[in-house]
Amino acid sequence: MKILVALMVGAGILSPVFAAGPAATAKPVAARSGAQKAPAKVTSVEGITEYRLANGLRVLLFPDASKPTLTTNMVYMVGSRHENYGETGMAHLLEHLLFKPTGNFGVKKGTQSPVEVLNGLGADFNGTTWYDRTNYYATFPANDDNLRTMLALEADRMVNAPISQDDLWNTKTNKGEMTVVRNEFEIGESDPIGVTTERLQAVAYDWHNYGKSTIGARSDIEQVNIPRLRAFYKHYYQPDNAVLIVAGRFDEAKVLAQVNNLFGKIPKPSRVIQPTYTLEPVQDGERSVVVRRSGGTQFVGAGYHVAPSGHPDAAALQVLGRVLTDAPSGRLHKALVETKLATRLDYSAVSNLEPGYRIFGAVVPTGQPLAPTQDALLKVLEDLKSHPVTEEEVARARQAIAKNVELAMNDSARLTIALTESMAAGDWRLFFVNRDQVEKTDVKAVQAAAEKYLKASNRTLGVFVPTDTPDRAIVPGAADIAAVVKDYRGRAVVAQGEVFDPSPANIESRTQRFNLANGLKGALLPKKTKGNVVTASIRLRFGTEEALRNKATTGSFTAGLLSYGTQQKSRQQLKDTFDKLKAQTRISGGAESLTASVTTTRENLPAVMDLVAEMLQKPAFAATEFGEFQRANINATEQAIPEPNPQASVALNRLLDTTPDGHVKHVMTLQEQLAAQKATTPEDVKAFHAAFYGAGNATFAAVGDFDPAALKAQVERLYGTWRAQQNYVRVPSAVKPVAGQKVALETPDKASSLMLAVHPVPLKDDAKAYPALVMANYMLGGGALRSRLADRIRQKEGLSYGVGSQLSVPTRDPAGVWMAYAMSAPQNTAKVEAVLREELQRAVSEGFTEAELLEAKKGWLQGEEVSRTSDEALAGALSEYLSLDRTMAFDGAVEDQVRKLTLAQVNEAMREFIKPAGISIVAAGDFAKAAKEVGGGAK
Repeated sequence: MKILVALMVGAGILSPVFAAGPAATAKPVAARSGAQKAPAKVTSVEGITEYRLANGLRVLLFPDASKPTLTTNMVYMVGSRHENYGETGMAHLLEHLLFKPTGNFGVKKGTQSPVEVLNGLGADFNGTTWYDRTNYYATFPANDDNLRTMLALEADRMVNAPISQDDLWNTKTNKGEMTVVRNEFEIGESDPIGVTTERLQAVAYDWHNYGKSTIGARSDIEQVNIPRLRAFYKHYYQPDNAVLIVAGRFDEAKVLAQVNNLFGKIPKPSRVIQPTYTLEPVQDGERSVVVRRSGGTQFVGAGYHVAPSGHPDAAALQVLGRVLTDAPSGRLHKALVETKLATRLDYSAVSNLEPGYRIFGAVVPTGQPLAPTQDALLKVLEDLKSHPVTEEEVARARQAIAKNVELAMNDSARLTIALTESMAAGDWRLFFVNRDQVEKTDVKAVQAAAEKYLKASNRTLGVFVPTDTPDRAIVPGAADIAAVVKDYRGRAVVAQGEVFDPSPANIESRTQRFNLANGLKGALLPKKTKGNVVTASIRLRFGTEEALRNKATTGSFTAGLLSYGTQQKSRQQLKDTFDKLKAQTRISGGAESLTASVTTTRENLPAVMDLVAEMLQKPAFAATEFGEFQRANINATEQAIPEPNPQASVALNRLLDTTPDGHVKHVMTLQEQLAAQKATTPEDVKAFHAAFYGAGNATFAAVGDFDPAALKAQVERLYGTWRAQQNYVRVPSAVKPVAGQKVALETPDKASSLMLAVHPVPLKDDAKAYPALVMANYMLGGGALRSRLADRIRQKEGLSYGVGSQLSVPTRDPAGVWMAYAMSAPQNTAKVEAVLREELQRAVSEGFTEAELLEAKKGWLQGEEVSRTSDEALAGALSEYLSLDRTMAFDGAVEDQVRKLTLAQVNEAMREFIKPAGISIVAAGDFAKAAKEVGGGAK
């Protein structure tokens, strides 16, 4: 259900962060007489304990008091692998329908629907479907009522979802979830690289369902048989085919009793789920597929059948994948990207229960011949016998994998969701087993896996070549997972953090601030964290309006190249050092500012801080690395030019732009961006860094496990004398007061369109009306799946997979913007616009209701609480607040204002600032083709 599209400020336009409603009290199913049998303990590994209920439900409990949140993850062992002829996409359809009203949540009078409940919990939630499993997860503030509500909801939709024809497709109203899923299918069909990899995998498989896309065939989505869909649900959505994970701050014994009380009432079904038995025959020669579609770039890929995830070869294959694809050390990166044969690599490695697949791909600019890239790709992949992997390559890959595993282990919510794929592969303990196996994987094992699977006869690409002596890859069958995990105990439980209150008042009381003589400002929030993790963030600010003229692209290149090597360390050495230090680093920015953030452990923080300072102050900007970075950016822009989403986003920003050509904030067309990227030189980047980079206007923040005095001293040592040559004067922002404009952009041969609606809001975030507008937007379109726009356009009309709205109000300048978005088929864009305008007019004319406002307040407030549990986000906020001379008291004040808002204030703000007649529309899609189809009588 989740999809992200980059828009005005690079944010995801469909966020899975939702907000809260009152706790549900409905019972999930009718109770049987007698007490429930006590759950049986199965095993315990590294702080996670598995229990089994009498009805077969597996329950994993993972207490973690270090964050004030809970995460539930309900995993059903059913995916597209289980679908029969005419049923493709059925597992995914069910995932969507389980967010519709169920027996005691929305169907029963006076109760809330699942989406309303999830909103009510302030939850970050989603559902996903894959080959072997379907899961539903949610992270929300930890308290007994919230958990009781969530467990009751999961128990109810396990067996009480009606799976109704009206929810799927009402033939009288011609509305339902089917068209929403179909629009999701259409969005995928607009991605030529994604379609090519789907076709490649389809050709690779003769019989097994791993060769079919999980979203299904369009015909099956449109014509699904509701009795068959309901039977599919009743067969697989049962306790003996499910695993429930609960992680976070809770009392284990108490929660186990709650789970047994709620889920234990569900009878164990009498049916037996028969294992799938279709085996893919050994591939007996090269295969190929060619996709011809509109697009801005080229792609060549090679796929190979491999062992399932539970097989001993899986760890070696994982290491091999990194040896081949990591940047910059990977063999494919060196052979293709560094030689300019490709701008970037694509690698697909799926965790599967049964024999799986790996795809290695390369993106190639249009106009460049594909044959040399294809030849180089296959030479690297299939000539490893002549060029064996090395000890250094394997050690580097193991180290990178170990870092990612450790970071996941330190975040219970992240680990809870990661275990989904291990369960899909056979058992949740495979996550730990695989970690151990990777650590023991040696060069011999990796080389053996390469020679076993990466061979021409096992490849999908090229042509068939007859041979009398076939060299075939015999892929092992499904592993005996029970034997693999039997008696497995794992390692010591990760060190736990303190119980931390994420309220603005507590954060403020714990935060220490300081100033350096050169102007740098700092904020430190020390606390005990799980795994002794710490996050630090530094933000640099550059130049003046005049000094930055015509330097927007150069500034962006400068920021992007900082991680490509320093004067002392190559790009590879830099990456290897960060991996050894178990550090995750993110750098983002452009011509006006740059933010560098890092997450690591207490013991490694000093070394990581030194390394980040080296990156910022002494970058290499080597010609080779510059060329690679430039080609990747050029190709990404070329790829974006024919696509609806980038075109609409740029057009919207240009509509609001008040600046002239050359201004650092001026919005260039995609073609202008391309020309600027091609014209940028290494000398430009070096000059920009020398002139503008310095810490005189920097802000620094750290949150987590560290020594405040030592860190402050290190910050002063690293940045206290670093000043930029150019002065800094903030460049103000402005928004053109457009109203009633319409822009339509043609994107031929694209199955999906994007429509954006925009209205300037001349406010700053300290305006009296700001909290009221926040609530108005939240009710109108801010709550994904649950808002007026989502209810009407997605739920009722079934026109769009992704629909909602955003309110962006800056701090320093009265340059706010309200924006709404909707993706749909091009032939439905006009209808989407009409419905959106109707809902806006209704909100202005009739206003919102007291019930809506009550739910919005609770949901938004709990959502804010959840957001502050992210140490990285909190460090970023503390850093930015330093430049504003603002404290967390501001957040507390806004939240207090929201709590006290009246309905009249919200409705008044909506009417004053969002006027239906002032809405401007930007839309991009293949409208010409849609018009011809309608004109020709197409349905």
